Amino acid sequence: TPSKLGLSMFMLPCLLPLISHFLFQLANKYWAPHAKNKLPFDTKVMEDVYEKEILKSKFAIRKIMLLEFSQYLENYLWVNYTPEVSSNAYLMSICCIVNEKFRENVPAWEVFKKEPNHFPFFFKCVMEAVLAGEEAGLTLKEQTVLLVFLDHCFNSLEVDLIREQVQQLISLPMWMCLIPSRLQHELKKVPKLQKFWNLIKKKFDKMDADAAEQAKKERVFLSSLIKKFLGVLVSIPPSETVSMDKVHYCERFIELMIDLEALLPTRRWFNTVLDDSHLVVSCHLSSLVKREKEGHLFCQLLDMLKFYTGFEISDQTGNALTEKEMTTLHYDRITSLYFCLSLIFPELHDFALSNVAAVDTRESLTKHFGHLSPNTLHQVASYLCLLPELPEGQDTTYEKEVLLELLVSRHERRISQIEQLNQMPLYPTEKIIWDENIVPTEYYSGEGCLALPKLNLQFLTLHDYLLRNFNLFRLESTYEIRQDIEDVVWRMKPWQSEYGGVVFGGWARMAQTITSFSIVEVAKPNIGESWPARVRADVTVNLNVQDHIKHEWEGLRKHDVCFLITVRPNLPYGTRFDRRQPFVEQTGLVYVRGCEVQGMLDDKGRVIEEGMLPCYSKCLPSPLSEHVSMHGGTFSPIRSHLFGLNMQRAGFSK
Repeated sequence: TPSKLGLSMFMLPCLLPLISHFLFQLANKYWAPHAKNKLPFDTKVMEDVYEKEILKSKFAIRKIMLLEFSQYLENYLWVNYTPEVSSNAYLMSICCIVNEKFRENVPAWEVFKKEPNHFPFFFKCVMEAVLAGEEAGLTLKEQTVLLVFLDHCFNSLEVDLIREQVQQLISLPMWMCLIPSRLQHELKKVPKLQKFWNLIKKKFDKMDADAAEQAKKERVFLSSLIKKFLGVLVSIPPSETVSMDKVHYCERFIELMIDLEALLPTRRWFNTVLDDSHLVVSCHLSSLVKREKEGHLFCQLLDMLKFYTGFEISDQTGNALTEKEMTTLHYDRITSLYFCLSLIFPELHDFALSNVAAVDTRESLTKHFGHLSPNTLHQVASYLCLLPELPEGQDTTYEKEVLLELLVSRHERRISQIEQLNQMPLYPTEKIIWDENIVPTEYYSGEGCLALPKLNLQFLTLHDYLLRNFNLFRLESTYEIRQDIEDVVWRMKPWQSEYGGVVFGGWARMAQTITSFSIVEVAKPNIGESWPARVRADVTVNLNVQDHIKHEWEGLRKHDVCFLITVRPNLPYGTRFDRRQPFVEQTGLVYVRGCEVQGMLDDKGRVIEEGMLPCYSKCLPSPLSEHVSMHGGTFSPIRSHLFGLNMQRAGFSK
């Protein structure tokens, strides 16, 4: 009864349906904390709950939430877990509840810390299950749940129990999965690592067969997981119907890779393994990237992974690298490429004699390497320790497109983080505002994956900490902007007129239809930039509104921010809008552009100075006082960068 559960009467309306649920009735018999004369543990009950309630419902949040609320993990699963009763259903049940606790932002590891004896065996079983996959009878949906559980483990290194298991997967011995030439190349960079590596080899040789086999599994775990992921990624067709379970698996895997790269303890050794696997190159050339709808979130996650793989930090020391040091690393790679081509490939002698600035762009590298045969490209990559050596007389098994992308992506000129920030538009556009992968709606349940940075306990550098907070703050502001725009456009009720134009069936205090719009100045770009230094436009609105609303619009001052919105509705006049349906499709919203007010113009086109508008407007004739022109401009190159992008998309030259 509710009184036995310790529930107040105010909670009864929402909890009565839960209490009458089958799972709560089962909990009263086996694991509810208030239950008396509990029945003993029965594996059949646990398997039935997983098969009928979790798996059959396709991991519905409501079912898993009920189990977590009834303390299924604390009072039934973990207290009775032993190696003898361990099974796939048992593993999946525990992982589902742990993932649900993280989704609800409640402590998840307390029950394991109280009884940690069997956790190492449990973690080893999870590792084996996520690698076995279909061979162990697990669907892709179940494997995705295991991936999410592993991601939570790697993000919980502050917990001693978790760190003891995870650090065996991400330490120096994991380099045993590197190709021999790459391994020797990396050990030469830091001389002391060679001594540590020799000690690791001696210790490994002294192990017995079972211990050596277990150690090898742990050291190659992440490398084997990457190979398994690439197998799933290759199975996605370019245009045919694709299973969304495969897409979700790929998205969650890339999220795991991002989290491993974004933490110092895990990045130190894993970044080299990830680079040696050429994961980013394989993903970039995959069919999923080319699918606009299903691969949209995957592409955003892949961009984040590419950003963190090339982050400005030393993997070994953890020190932030300056722009000069990053440029030196880039020149070292180009120099190694020069040396390789001048000695081994005389046909590329002209490339080796060119200056760096002339050859380190993607277009130039593709032009120079595009005509080479796949075997020649493989030989170049093997000399640079990117691929194993090609046996004499044999053809490479890699496609030319993969080999070319591997060389180009490694040697192309990088854009510094400061340059990337300077190229970002100050105001969000429609592509960002209504992209639920980075700006989720208020109904987001936490079940899916988002292309957002995470605020962990650790950060790579101070710049990384500031950048993550900046991005989250920017997107939080974008969310508020979206709410304001949606509220205003709903009130304006844009409909399609009989002649194909736009007619507004409502009104809004904070929005006015534009009478005229003209761009009056596009300044030349500054030296070294590809966007206009300044863009100015004149916007005229008709203030045929009540006096108090007119005063608000006339009160706009210099540096105030407005948004220009273009709508092309398809719904006929009088159609009723449904706020539960997608906003953009109903209203026909096409463009959203931010602008900054530079001043008001009078009827003769002169700028009205601040402080003069109230008395000045009283002197204007009545008809003219209903029209206000705003002189808008963008002085900052960050803000006018978007104008340059729009012109390029429209087919105009810079």
